[in-house]
Amino acid sequence: MADIVSPDDRSRMMGGIKNKNTKPELLIRSGLHKLGFRYHVNYLKLPGQPDLVLPRYRAVIFVHGCFWHRHDCHLFRWPSTREEFWKRKILANVERDKKTVGTLIASGWRVLIVWECAIKGKTRRPVGEVLDECATWLKSQIQYDEIRGMGSSGTSE
Repeated sequence: MADIVSPDDRSRMMGGIKNKNTKPELLIRSGLHKLGFRYHVNYLKLPGQPDLVLPRYRAVIFVHGCFWHRHDCHLFRWPSTREEFWKRKILANVERDKKTVGTLIASGWRVLIVWECAIKGKTRRPVGEVLDECATWLKSQIQYDEIRGMGSSGTSE
């Protein structure tokens, strides 16, 4: 199926997609702040530039978009145009994520991934519930965890 917009228009549109300060990220940040948690944002000194870094808890939180990080949920579908390009790009993101998580854990950091589908779409959960789960994880000693939308089966390998 051919793209319905010109390559220049598509490039401009894709260039406008934010990778920082997304709505799901802002919801998590403001909610955790209201709960009393303090953090650094997009911390450059750690691998993967985590969305939130909470040094007091030796924890990092990534708020992942389901499309860009290939989550196994209704928000991810392989694009039907430029299939090879998208496959290379998205699979590279997945590999980079695995390496980043491994490096952070090996360095003594705890890692939480909050998937976009937990906050958006037909599997979204109440934001308060997601924030409570984040807070519970932060106060725990669990090394790695993920928060997904209702009925979402997790990451695809």
